[in-house]
Amino acid sequence: MLLIIAVAAISVVALVWVETRGPRRLAWLFKPLAASCFVALAIDSGALHSGYGQWLLAGLALSWLGDVLLIPDSENCFKAGLVSFLLGHVMYVVAFSHLPLVPLLLGIGLTLALALGALSWRWLQPHLALDMRIPVALYVTVICAMVTIATAVADSPLGYAVAIGGWGFALSDLAVARQQFVKPGASNRLWGTPLYFAAQLLLALTPLLLTN
Repeated sequence: MLLIIAVAAISVVALVWVETRGPRRLAWLFKPLAASCFVALAIDSGALHSGYGQWLLAGLALSWLGDVLLIPDSENCFKAGLVSFLLGHVMYVVAFSHLPLVPLLLGIGLTLALALGALSWRWLQPHLALDMRIPVALYVTVICAMVTIATAVADSPLGYAVAIGGWGFALSDLAVARQQFVKPGASNRLWGTPLYFAAQLLLALTPLLLTN
């Protein structure tokens, strides 16, 4: 487990360097490697042994695919990656729904998610081409559902990890959106990439907390 985390950390540092300064082709090495680490970590944490873990693993696998699809500088690949991540978030919603939900936290999560979704859409909408508005709106809706459920389970160490991981993933998507639609630049990669992988690795560890 520690070896997987160490490989992930090295891969993410290398990926940030590649995305900001290094040869772009090396992203084909470091990005799949970093993504493979969160899939491997989930399996090592016992994801195959519970319904929660299996749905989570499905979400992580779809995220892996989404990561690979976003490597090429291609609009079609970006759209395919968007669909893959959207389905991954649906898997997360199903996974998190296996955990006890707290009604008060569900209300808080919904309120925060609606605020995030409204602000994100208001920020992005002027920059979106017509053919991207519906896909992005669907993605924002699904990720808001994911963070709502993630917040609703935050009443135990497992739930806290789920909530932090879910919100970390959601916030890292703002860097992706800024890079793709608003203002491309190295600064997006510098914080968005580490936050994304840290969130995924944290979620990948949660099956281990389920058994403790």
